[in-house]
Amino acid sequence: MQTSLARRQRHRRTGVARRPRGGHAARNVAIAIPIVLFSTFLLAGLVGFLGVVTAYAYYSQGLDDPRKLLANIDFEEQTIVYDRSRTLELARLGDLRRELVKFDEIPAVLLDATTAIEDKDFWENPGFDFGGFVAASVDTLNGRPRGGSTITQQLVRARLLPPEAFEDSVYERKIREIIQSLRLTEEFPGEAGKKEIITAYLNLNFYGNHSYGLKAAAKSYFNKPLEKLTLAEGAILAAIPQSPTKFDLTKNAEEECLVELPAPAEGAEPAVCPAAELRLIVPADTEIVIRRNYVLDRMQQFSVLTKGDYTAADFRRARQEPVILADQRTTPWKAAHFVWQVREQLASILCPDIPIDECKEVDSGGYRVTTTLDWKMQLTSEKWTFVAARAPNAKSPTALLDAYKIPKGQRNWILSLRGHNIHNGAAAIVDYRTGAVLAYVGSASYNAKGNVKFQPQFDVLSQGWRQPGSSIKPINYAIGVDDRTLTASTMFMDVVTDFGRKYTPTQADGLERGPVRLRSALQFSLNIPAIKAGLMIGLDRLSARNADFGLTHPRGAIPVTSMSIGTLESHPIDMLRAYGAIANGGVLMPRTTIQTIRDTDGKVLWSLEENLQGAQVISPQAAYIVTDILAGNTVRAINPYWGKWAIIDGKARRPAAYKTGTTQDNRDVHAYGYLAPPTDIDAPALAVGVWMGNSNNEPNDGKLSLDTSAPLWSAILAEVSKGTPLAKFEDTRPDGVVTASVDVISGLLPGPMTSRTVKELFIAGTVPNQRADFQRFADVDEATGLLWQDGCIGPRVTKGFMDFSGVEPAFPQWAKYNKAWAARAARGAYVRGGPKGTRTIFFYNGAFAPYGKNWGGSFAPTKVCEPPPPSPTPCLDLFGPCETPPAEPPRDGGGGPGRTPKPQP
Repeated sequence: MQTSLARRQRHRRTGVARRPRGGHAARNVAIAIPIVLFSTFLLAGLVGFLGVVTAYAYYSQGLDDPRKLLANIDFEEQTIVYDRSRTLELARLGDLRRELVKFDEIPAVLLDATTAIEDKDFWENPGFDFGGFVAASVDTLNGRPRGGSTITQQLVRARLLPPEAFEDSVYERKIREIIQSLRLTEEFPGEAGKKEIITAYLNLNFYGNHSYGLKAAAKSYFNKPLEKLTLAEGAILAAIPQSPTKFDLTKNAEEECLVELPAPAEGAEPAVCPAAELRLIVPADTEIVIRRNYVLDRMQQFSVLTKGDYTAADFRRARQEPVILADQRTTPWKAAHFVWQVREQLASILCPDIPIDECKEVDSGGYRVTTTLDWKMQLTSEKWTFVAARAPNAKSPTALLDAYKIPKGQRNWILSLRGHNIHNGAAAIVDYRTGAVLAYVGSASYNAKGNVKFQPQFDVLSQGWRQPGSSIKPINYAIGVDDRTLTASTMFMDVVTDFGRKYTPTQADGLERGPVRLRSALQFSLNIPAIKAGLMIGLDRLSARNADFGLTHPRGAIPVTSMSIGTLESHPIDMLRAYGAIANGGVLMPRTTIQTIRDTDGKVLWSLEENLQGAQVISPQAAYIVTDILAGNTVRAINPYWGKWAIIDGKARRPAAYKTGTTQDNRDVHAYGYLAPPTDIDAPALAVGVWMGNSNNEPNDGKLSLDTSAPLWSAILAEVSKGTPLAKFEDTRPDGVVTASVDVISGLLPGPMTSRTVKELFIAGTVPNQRADFQRFADVDEATGLLWQDGCIGPRVTKGFMDFSGVEPAFPQWAKYNKAWAARAARGAYVRGGPKGTRTIFFYNGAFAPYGKNWGGSFAPTKVCEPPPPSPTPCLDLFGPCETPPAEPPRDGGGGPGRTPKPQP
């Protein structure tokens, strides 16, 4: 260019010499004008250049490194929740939908659709299109406003400018936007750089319908992966970002019935189109469809990557293609109650110091959460809980049971609940060795239509405060055994007692069984022994130790006498966890619903394996002894009532331990229990808990746990464990547990009156050293068995008799009730009396008396034998009747018999 300019300048000089054009002045002016003009333009250019440089330097201040910004864009993305296999998607959290894609996953036709409508020169421009900017500005000034920003500028405006840039005027912000776009393109040069920029742009865009990013939009509108989109569908997605709210396809769609509906009869409601025959279609005359066709026109002219792949006919057909949307009904979460628990735990991990509602990362952090849920166990739990709670209330219970393929042998107990005001149920399964929740049903259904008694979305397990009733007893007894306050052979008097303030609880059947050992009291769920055990342990101590087991109560709850029979409300899921601690050798595991948390790149951020830490809340020995007691509840020879719901696999009884609970007014019925741990350490050790009742806490109509929660517990556990190896509790017996023979009634070492003994388990050092001493000795007449006194017809014999006046010596206030019971019991079974008019009975009742129909012997007689009357004096009657001998004359010389003696002088 300099050579040409020099040549032109030399030509002008030689020309001037040959062809003079006037005087010197004219020649001087002619020479001066070009010089002045050149100098002026040079100076203006220099000033402009300096101005541009100055402006660039000024507006670049505060702009961060675009490379770093692009690499760290926070693409808010839904957190996805999977089952334990990582193959089944349970839920996507939050309303925002986004799935990130890589450039290679984006079909070329979608790239062309985007560049054709947004930035036709994208692949070549430096991030800023001056011509497009000027044209857009002119149109705007002429009343036809439109955007002139490149794709790079739109990306910069969305995420790569500092917040303060938006506090300036729109013109200053635009300058910063252009500068940052140029810098971004410079940092990401060439085709590779353009790919990164457009990928970020397509992942970031909002497409309406809660959908962010191209992949999420394709799924939400058409339920298709990107590679399956048609030419027309790709074009309409590219058309949306100009105004996502206005062009939201669901807002522009109309319902169309695919079948012809019959004309309604006169006065009748119009026929409703079946849901399966409805489709959503966006009318062809809507703005978004018109804009789609404009996109197709642009693609036909400006496509780069697919140029030549589509014919004019293809584009013509695309313009005519109807816009039919996928079914927009929200896909319900699977195991929804469980997913809410996952969300809560995820928040506690990600945001431990702030409320869950303020932890936005939970829903939009893009995490991939592998949960502990076993889908097969979940389906089993959902099935049985639903049929147990809902079939009795269905119009056709049998039809519902048929639909769920409930075996004939399992139907009677379900049908027997009909009309007894039970409308809801809940169930959970945990692996008690890890604390992992394997199944979770917070109510009998999540998506069903509800009512005041059946509120399906309310999570009874974790949100409901429910009285545990007798299901609390194993925990309390375990505490007493662990504290060495009690043993499995401790004897309680099952006698109605006023425990203060006229609190005189009874057993549900209104019977008093007298002396009962702890083992039997727990197995048969006797209330009075449980209350006495709590008082022996100490209510404050019991409350503190309950907390060690993870049990919480409503604010303001305080220790009370009745807490020993489950009147303090707690969460059922916490009760199951506490039972898991007993099953796990006394180790309480944190309840968890999460196995791993991964980021979008698959990197593990948290894992259960690294956080598997439990707390020893009772000794292994105490836990084993209580487990051994509860295991008897699934052996019909030991407990024919609870044993009815043993876990049967084929013909084998699977060792299991469980306990039920019914509140006094039948508001809540529970069952909790577990199997012996499998020898395979990787196999789950199963514990199951169930609840039945009403969502509004209304009592049922007379149904106890043995009719409701017990069979539900058994049905779930039997099905989920079917076919697995049988394990034995005996294989887990820890060191420090010893066996000793004790008196079957008193639980003490055999004594003089012991007629029968049983073997019992003890923590080493707690075997009783006292012999059975609930007897006293009395002298009785051998002939009559009555108390002996002088003149009895038989010899005096010393015998031993039962005497319960000295039992429970630490609580002398109970003695009078025990004594009154003994007086009734001496008359035999079914004698009424006491504060509540209850009846005496031999353990357990008239139909089942495993230790005989006695209370360990006989009671001492209360009557004294009478001496015989004196015999008449014998006489010999040979010659006539015997005469009565004369009375002996008075010695004092006074009158005869009956007379008052005369006074002596």
